[in-house]
Amino acid sequence: MGAPPTRAADRAFSRPRRRALAAVAALAALLAVGAAVLVDLGTPTPRPADAPAGEFSAGRAYQNVKVIAARPHVAGSPAGDQVRAHVEGVLRGLGLETTVQDTVAPEAGQLSGAAGGATLARVRNVVARLPGTDPTGRVFLVAHHDSVQSGPGGNDDAAGTSTILEVARALAAGPRPRNDVVFVLTDAEEACLCGASAFAGDDPLAADGGVVLNLEARGATGPVIMFETSRNNAALVDVFGRAAPHPVGTSFAVEIYRALPNDTDFTAFLDHGFVGLNSAYIDGGAIYHTPLDTPAAMDRGSLQMHGDNALGLAREFGRTDLKALRSGHDATYFPVPGGLVRYPGWLTLPLALLALVLVGLLGWLLRRRGVAGTGRLAAGFGLALAPILLAPIAAQLLWAGITTIRPGYAELLDPYRPTWYRLAVVALAATILLAWYALSRRRFGPAALAFGGLAWLAVLGVLLAVLVPGGAYLATLPALAGALAGLAALATRVDGPWPVVAVTLAGVVGVLILLPTVVLLFPALGMGMGGVAALFAVLLGLAALPVLDLLHPAAGGQRGMVALRARRAGALPAVAAGLAAMVLAVVGLVVDRFDAAHPVPTHLMYALDADPGVDTPARWYTREEDPQPWTAQYVERREPESPEAWFPTLGDEPLLTGEAPKADLPAPTVQVLADTTSGGERTLRLRLTPQRPVRLASLHVAADSATVKRAVAAGRELPIAPQTSGSRWSFGLVFHAPPPEGLEITLTVVQKGPKVALRAMDASDGLAGVPGFRARPADVGVVGSHTSEMLAVARTYQF
Repeated sequence: MGAPPTRAADRAFSRPRRRALAAVAALAALLAVGAAVLVDLGTPTPRPADAPAGEFSAGRAYQNVKVIAARPHVAGSPAGDQVRAHVEGVLRGLGLETTVQDTVAPEAGQLSGAAGGATLARVRNVVARLPGTDPTGRVFLVAHHDSVQSGPGGNDDAAGTSTILEVARALAAGPRPRNDVVFVLTDAEEACLCGASAFAGDDPLAADGGVVLNLEARGATGPVIMFETSRNNAALVDVFGRAAPHPVGTSFAVEIYRALPNDTDFTAFLDHGFVGLNSAYIDGGAIYHTPLDTPAAMDRGSLQMHGDNALGLAREFGRTDLKALRSGHDATYFPVPGGLVRYPGWLTLPLALLALVLVGLLGWLLRRRGVAGTGRLAAGFGLALAPILLAPIAAQLLWAGITTIRPGYAELLDPYRPTWYRLAVVALAATILLAWYALSRRRFGPAALAFGGLAWLAVLGVLLAVLVPGGAYLATLPALAGALAGLAALATRVDGPWPVVAVTLAGVVGVLILLPTVVLLFPALGMGMGGVAALFAVLLGLAALPVLDLLHPAAGGQRGMVALRARRAGALPAVAAGLAAMVLAVVGLVVDRFDAAHPVPTHLMYALDADPGVDTPARWYTREEDPQPWTAQYVERREPESPEAWFPTLGDEPLLTGEAPKADLPAPTVQVLADTTSGGERTLRLRLTPQRPVRLASLHVAADSATVKRAVAAGRELPIAPQTSGSRWSFGLVFHAPPPEGLEITLTVVQKGPKVALRAMDASDGLAGVPGFRARPADVGVVGSHTSEMLAVARTYQF
């Protein structure tokens, strides 16, 4: 195993008092820095409604929130019309050039949708312009004024819309900016991002591109995080760092978001060549898209932070030469108390390699000076992998156990009161790290274990630099700081204070870098992926390992009972952390119970097949994997097929279902306006008309009856995607906010059978009037889903 570890480090603190004082001082420093990090991630005090005219006031903005989020207001609904009229009236009242873009638009990104077809929507965007004095381009402030059908959208996105209205007021009250500032309140974001697609692709103000600041919310509280940027973002990030009063954002978040399938209105602008920043607050995710997303649920400190940042950035971009914002490279950046650290992304790999070299040099010096032999250093490296792997696994097992006890959590993005569970995960990660250290320290020595932790950080830094460059700093900088601290400690007197100072400074770097990541990952990913936060908590512990060692009782050269007592005392932190983890998890279960204010989420849909002679014309469907007792009264089995065969827009996964009473509801009609045949192809000009107020309507062509060669809807040419093997449908169109008079569709097909079979469907929201539906008890709620409470009616037509 190599040479035994020397006791030089222990001799430096052989007197318990000196070691205890060093430990207290080092721990106090880390705790102070950690407290500063947590305070910096907090939200500012909301300003009252009588704040100065040039400032953003959450009190003033909240008055608009209450109007906008008075009730659900989906695109095309009467409530949506009222919200749009209010937003338009506020902007016109500020003296801004205000228009409504009323058009039919495709889904952002591409014309895609159910069954390989297209998604469209009628949208009405509210657009206002504050002309600049000498424009170099345009700055666009964007939020969406629609909500989901299942909630009033107090945060998503009344927060963003009201922030823009208040920013517009503040800018209009001051000197005019150099650049045009355009306020864009989009429609149908929740349905398909169609409003943003319409503006970015068709509006004359968007023709030359510009800088977009998109404002969102997913939850009810927490700091506003700038989580997405356009590529080559270094110049944009520099503006964000100096102009946003509360610059919380990380290049790691940008990397992760780019890899996820999630989209916001920002996506549509990126698709059309805009540059910009996307921001949201994301904690309190249990209310996301639910009836609980009310104005009263909003943290007005988060609203204030949204406004402070948006106003600061609007003013800065308003006076900046916008032509100079394309930098050619991405930046690495992360928040620290009082600001945003940023450096060019091209430094990522060189820094990672430097950290790896310096950690290697540290290992060589530890061996050369007899502090730890080759075998012990290798063992330290191998053993350090144990907590890195075990902590995330343990966190996931903990959450699996908690959801077994409380299965309703499975339908929530996060528990209503997640703090106890988050602390339990951190305590569990600490338990594993401290237990590993206590078990390994005596045999392999603190130097070997510290080296192993730094070596893994350095290796991870190189891997991230290659695979996820924006996240490499999370491992590279702590490894670099730890290696430099180790080298400094070896270069100074063992019995002096400087080794302690060096390792404490390295620990501070670890806290500054990794603690915000741990804190922000919990709301970003939810407790269902708490293992990711546990992983970074362990990396933080490895970065601070030399400081943790100061807390470990030093047995020195003692044997027998003295050494045994020291080992037992060394195990006490792990035992305490383990007990804390259990207590915190139990407290979470006791505190976070479902009740009328925090209802258990449930999902239910009703679908009616209006074709004559159908054996089971009406069905209940749920997406719950393990239905709650309330839901279970409606569903009894899982269909072997998905509902796509009968109700194409409900998805292609088998669902739990149950027979339902037949409701007296009219199906959408399909009328042939013209029917021509030429060259073996048949062209049908059709009108699809809902017979009741609906949120969406769809039309699908049966694959065994015809192949669609060309499709036009509402005057837009639609792309025809290749037919998926085994699909029941060769083409599908989903149209959100359909006009009452119906939608004109032209299909050119190659007919396969005697007739072309079409499936028409429409969907509204709300099950209260459906036969057999029983109102939810007070402690049973609605899950945040675009299909919650959906009432669908479908019918087949053959021509």
